[in-house]
Amino acid sequence: MPGPYAIAVVLSARQQSLLQRLQQRQTASVRLARRGAILLALAANPCVEATAELLGPTRLTVRHWRDRWLAAACELQQAEQEQAPDRQLLGLIERILDDAPRPGGPASFTPQQIVQIVAVACEPPEKSDRPISHWSARELADEVKKREIVRDISPRTVGRFLKTGRLAAAPQPLLAQRQPA
Repeated sequence: MPGPYAIAVVLSARQQSLLQRLQQRQTASVRLARRGAILLALAANPCVEATAELLGPTRLTVRHWRDRWLAAACELQQAEQEQAPDRQLLGLIERILDDAPRPGGPASFTPQQIVQIVAVACEPPEKSDRPISHWSARELADEVKKREIVRDISPRTVGRFLKTGRLAAAPQPLLAQRQPA
């Protein structure tokens, strides 16, 4: 029995059919299928708690997708009134159920800069007139700044690039290993 604050999710027959199709489609992501199942369950019973118990997500997750659907109800209704093709309406439903863009700043270094840094690390240090036998993160950071590949970079960032971009079988270590004290 829904509580006094249960908000019903009203689905048209077409929306319900498309959500069921989305849920059963083999190429649909698991996230979209689960979110479609949440909406179908809420259409049958508007109780958030009951839907959460039935399907397994938290009440907050169920409420989030219910609210996202309700916020887009006008857009969905307009698309149906304009008799949008099923493919277009399904695309709209997928967009509603898709993840929102994540916050965050742009990348500090371009892929080209990262490739150039790794290329410098593959060169022997003697070629850059460095009196060392292996690159250290600090020496490599200084060298890429000197060559103006990047304006500024920390040794830790250089090390991170080399750690994630290391080939499976490097002929020798790219960075000098710290000697035990």
